[in-house]
Amino acid sequence: MFNKEELIEITGAKVLKDSGLNLDFTVSTDTRTISPNDIYLPLKGETFDGEAFIDKAVENGAKAYFTSQSSINDKADLVLKVKDTKEAYLKLAQYYRKKINPTVVGITGSAGKTTTKEMVYAVLSAKYKTHKTFSNHNNEIGFCQTVLSMPEDTQMLIVEMGMRGLGEIELITKYLNPDYAIVTNCGSAHVGRLGSLDNIAIAKCEIAKGLDQNGTFISLNQDIIKKHLQFTGEKIFYAMNEVEIIEQKPSYSKFAYKNNIYELNVEGEYNIENSLSAINVGLKTGMSAKEIAEGLLNYHPIEKRWEVEEIKGLKFINDSYNANPESMKASVKAFTELYQNPVVILGDMAELGENELKYHHEVGKFLTKLNKNVKYIFIGKLAHEIGKPLESEGIDTKYFDNNKQASVYIVENLHKSNTIFLKASRTMKFEEILDYIKNEG
Repeated sequence: MFNKEELIEITGAKVLKDSGLNLDFTVSTDTRTISPNDIYLPLKGETFDGEAFIDKAVENGAKAYFTSQSSINDKADLVLKVKDTKEAYLKLAQYYRKKINPTVVGITGSAGKTTTKEMVYAVLSAKYKTHKTFSNHNNEIGFCQTVLSMPEDTQMLIVEMGMRGLGEIELITKYLNPDYAIVTNCGSAHVGRLGSLDNIAIAKCEIAKGLDQNGTFISLNQDIIKKHLQFTGEKIFYAMNEVEIIEQKPSYSKFAYKNNIYELNVEGEYNIENSLSAINVGLKTGMSAKEIAEGLLNYHPIEKRWEVEEIKGLKFINDSYNANPESMKASVKAFTELYQNPVVILGDMAELGENELKYHHEVGKFLTKLNKNVKYIFIGKLAHEIGKPLESEGIDTKYFDNNKQASVYIVENLHKSNTIFLKASRTMKFEEILDYIKNEG
């Protein structure tokens, strides 16, 4: 909540109209849910302009709004002009973050950002009042929404940071000023946009530019991250060679790390790896190993991330929220090691640039080294490239152009003894497979 004077001072706004309204305002960017106590802040993007909806916001009840223009809606009580509405949003989030003053954890990485964020939340919320980024709303707008929706009694704030280009993480971390910065890993996701793994590492390491010098940088132990990290404070690098895996089975992992035993209600070495940053944050924030262990057991994957579902007698594991070469290798390895009669359905991986065929082919070569008693189904032109090395090894492979063709094959040829794993980039819309089998299969 902000009073009028705070709004003006924080954003440097010029008052175009003030009818003397004395309210504490909540910031809203959505005219559909606007209320009289909201001040409408119109955002602009490549395909939309929130300022075109100022009249709608006022019509729907807003008594105040920000604008970058000089025109005034006569029905509004308070009109504040700023140079850039997104910058104003960032400044308001920064002010509120400092006002509430929680301990802040920032998280980025090529793969595992959201999973790690959920694990850190599971750990910290076992002891502290904790607030986190919703779903994967991890751009600068999502950052503002996350911070400004933080309850006043928040002790721990967890912010996930995504990246589509250089400078984006630096922008968020500048306004967030985290106490702990986590980089889950540096991999080939978005290499099509940034051009090289070095540029990806540079972009991920931008998170340290806003990190408090008395804070801690936590990351997977990768040379490419160390090469580009510019931070002189405390650094913790973790690796799987520090872990003793005690037991793994479907939906369960047990392991030892730093002389303590931990459990997860998910399988896969990559999930254990993601949990190591959560453990380290817990230890740094004063939690006992017992409290951390209890928190990790509360972790459950969110939608389309290792989501188990049974449909008409067929068991599916849907991990199709997103995909890159590293996450595809890791998840298929975990799946094929732990399930009987496995069927793996893979689709295209997006944003891999001019070497996309090579990256897909390398995934296929990796998969040839795994359990060979697996049936593979490939959907899409690029996914076909994954299948070539497997096919040359005599491994069971099938190819389809679209989701419906694959769905028909699944219904007609698979049975309840199979467990079916789905992995692809969001552009492949693999949820269509499950919908088809539910509704028409």
